[in-house]
Amino acid sequence: MNIKNSALTELADGSMTETEFLRSVENNLIPMQQFFSYYKCAIMEIETKFRVLNEQFSINGESNPIEFIQSRIKSYGSIYRKMIARNIPRNLEAMESSISDIAGIRVVCSFVQDIYRLADCFLKQDDIFLVEKKDYIENPKPNGYRSMHLIVEVPIFLENEKRLVKAEVQLRTIAMDFWASLEHKLRYKKDLPQYKLDMLTDDLKKCADQSAQWDIRMQDIKNIIEHD
Repeated sequence: MNIKNSALTELADGSMTETEFLRSVENNLIPMQQFFSYYKCAIMEIETKFRVLNEQFSINGESNPIEFIQSRIKSYGSIYRKMIARNIPRNLEAMESSISDIAGIRVVCSFVQDIYRLADCFLKQDDIFLVEKKDYIENPKPNGYRSMHLIVEVPIFLENEKRLVKAEVQLRTIAMDFWASLEHKLRYKKDLPQYKLDMLTDDLKKCADQSAQWDIRMQDIKNIIEHD
C-alpha cells in the first residue's frame, strides 16, 4: 500500500495546489493499478485453462464437469486487514510475497470426482506451478467446510517481461458452494447472542455433513449410470 497521506494535508493547509494534488494522487495510484492488473491477467489465464478443459471433456463425449466459474480480486480493505493481522509491511513487495489469495478463482463442479480430475489435469500443465494444496474434502474443517484449495503461480506475458503471479483456485461441488455461501453470510451476523451462534454453528455442521452425504450418493448414482 505505502501510499502517502501528506498530499491531503498539504492540500488542506494550502501549500499544494489542486493540480499538484491530483498529480500526486495519480503518481501513487498508477503503481497500484498496474499491480492489481497483474492479478486480473492471472485470473484470465486460469479461467481460460479451465474453460478449455471443460470443452475438451465435451469434445470427448463426456459431460461437462464445470457448472460455473467465478473470480474476484480481493478488496483493498480485506487486503489491508490481513496485512495488519499478519504484521505484513504495508508495501507492494510484501503484499505480493505474503498474500496468496489476492486473485481468487472458484470452479464449481457437479460431482466430487470431477474436482479431483480437473485439479489433476490443471496441475499437469507445464506452466502451472503448485505452491500449496489443501484438500478440505478429504479433511474437512471443524465447522464442516469442504473444498479443494490450490495456491498456484501462473505466468503472465506483458509487453517487456514475463511475471509469475500467485492465485488461489477453489474447486467445489454445487452443494459445497451453496453451504459455504450461506455459512459465510450467517457467520457475519454480529448481532446474534452467543447461544444462538452456538446453535447455528452446530446446525451448520450437521448440514455440511448431510450435504457431503448427498454428494457421495449423487456420485454413486452417476457411476452406476455410466457403467450400466
